[in-house]
Amino acid sequence: MRYALIFLSSTFLCASGQQIYDTLTTTWDKTSLFTYKNLSPNPINFQSGVAAGDAVIDITPGTTYQTMDGFGATLTDSSAQLMYNMKNAASQRYWDLLGYLFDIGDGKQSAGLSALRIPIGASDFSPSAYSWDDTSGDTSLSQFNTNSVPSYVWTVLADIKSVQPSIKLYILPWSPPGWMKDSGTMKGGSLKSQYFTTYANYLLKAVQAFTSKGYSIYALSLQASLTGLTLIGRYDADDTLRGLLNSNGLNSVKLIGYEHNWDNTAYPIDVMGKAGSSFAGASFHCYAGSVGAQTTFHNAFPNAEVHFTECSGTIGSDWWGDIKWNMDNLVIGAPQNWARTVMTWALALDGSGNPKLPGTDSCGGPGCRGLVTISNNGWSVNQEFYVLAQGSRAILPKDAGGPWGQRIASSVSGNQSWALRVNAFVTKRTSSSDWLRYSIVVLNWNDNSNGSWNPQPVKATINFKGVTAAYTFPVGVTTLWWYGAP
Repeated sequence: MRYALIFLSSTFLCASGQQIYDTLTTTWDKTSLFTYKNLSPNPINFQSGVAAGDAVIDITPGTTYQTMDGFGATLTDSSAQLMYNMKNAASQRYWDLLGYLFDIGDGKQSAGLSALRIPIGASDFSPSAYSWDDTSGDTSLSQFNTNSVPSYVWTVLADIKSVQPSIKLYILPWSPPGWMKDSGTMKGGSLKSQYFTTYANYLLKAVQAFTSKGYSIYALSLQASLTGLTLIGRYDADDTLRGLLNSNGLNSVKLIGYEHNWDNTAYPIDVMGKAGSSFAGASFHCYAGSVGAQTTFHNAFPNAEVHFTECSGTIGSDWWGDIKWNMDNLVIGAPQNWARTVMTWALALDGSGNPKLPGTDSCGGPGCRGLVTISNNGWSVNQEFYVLAQGSRAILPKDAGGPWGQRIASSVSGNQSWALRVNAFVTKRTSSSDWLRYSIVVLNWNDNSNGSWNPQPVKATINFKGVTAAYTFPVGVTTLWWYGAP
C-alpha cells in the first residue's frame, strides 16, 4: 500500500478563512477505512447564523490541557520477527507497512504513530524467556549484554527510526533476571532485597545500551504489570534509579513508577507521595478497572504525567464493538483522563496470535490480535490500527519539528448529545504568524433505536470562536480539522 501527499496546505487554507477542507473517516460498515476526503471546492464554512444541529459541539480553545506525546504500540520480539521475515521476502510490502504506520509527515495518508514500547528482555511474545544478564549472581553485571536479543529486533527498530526519526521510545522489562528473584525464574516471584541496587544498575545499563546504539530513550518503566516503589523507596536520593540516571547524563529519561491496570490507583498515588521527585508519573493498562482511574491519579498529583501503554484486542471479537470500546475508553477516553500517550499491545502478530512464548496463554484461547496481522509475507491492519490512526492524525505536528497537539476543552449538547463522543486539540506552529490547526476526533455510536439495530448519522454543529459549522457525522469515527488565527 502506497501513501501519498493528500492534504491541502495551510497557506491556501489561511487565505480562505476558517473552513473545513479535510476529513478522515472509518465507518461501522467498513465502507470507509481511514479514508481521506478533500472537500474542495466546497469546504464547510464557519459562519454566523447557522441553526443548531441535533448535537452541538462547543470548542473552547482558551482552555488547554496536556500536550500529547503520541499514539503507538509495542515492538515485541514476535512483532519484529514477522516484520523482518516479510522484509526479506517482500521488501516493498515491508517498507509500505512502515510508512503506513509511522510516517508523521504532514499530508501523508499514514497513521503517524509516534510512540513505541520496547521490552528489555523477553515478554509474552518472545522465542524464549531471557534477560540481558542471565549469569546467576553477576552482581557486577559484567556479563550484561544485548546479544540475547534477536538481531531482527534491532534491524526492525532501526528501520522504524529511519521512517520516524523522532519516535518516542518507552522501554521496560517484563521481569528482572530470574536469578534476582525468589522464584529463580523470570516467570513469577519477587525481586530479592539483596538485589535492589543490582537491578537499578541493570536498568541503567539497559538505557545506556540503547543510547550506545543511537536511540534516545523517552521513558523507562520499572516493570510491566507490576509496581516500582520497593526499588525506589529503598534508597536515599543519591542511590535511586533516578539518581543513577541523572549522574550518568540521562536526566531527560522519564521514570515511570507504576505500570499496571486502572483498578489500582492507591499504589501509584502512594508511589508519588513517597518518591515523587524520582518519577514523572504513572502508566495504566486496560485489563481491569475503568479509564476514570487516570483522573483519580491526576487529581491527587496534578503535575504528574499520565500515560496509557497497553491494551490488546482478542482474535474473533466484534469489529464495530471494538471500534466503539477503543474510541470511548482509549483514543478519546484516555486523553480526556489526562493520558499523554495511548499505546496498544503487540504491533504485529500472525492470524493466530503467534508467535508467542512457549507455555503462555496471552488473551486466552482465541489469542491476542496485533495492530497488524502478517500472513504469507503480506499484511493487513486491524480495528486497533484504525482507532489509533484516527486519533494520531489529530495531534501530529503541522510543521517539521514543530509542536504536537494539545488537548483543549470541548463539550456536546443537544437532543442527540449522547450519540457523539468528542475530543479536541490545537496544534501550534513554529512561526507565531501562522494559523493554528484545530482538530476534533468524533465517535458517532448512534447505531441502535429502541433496542433494534439502526445506525443513523447525526446532524451536528460545531461552535468555534463565535462562528459555527454544520457537519453530518456518519456512524463511525471522523477526524476533521481546520485552521484559525493565533
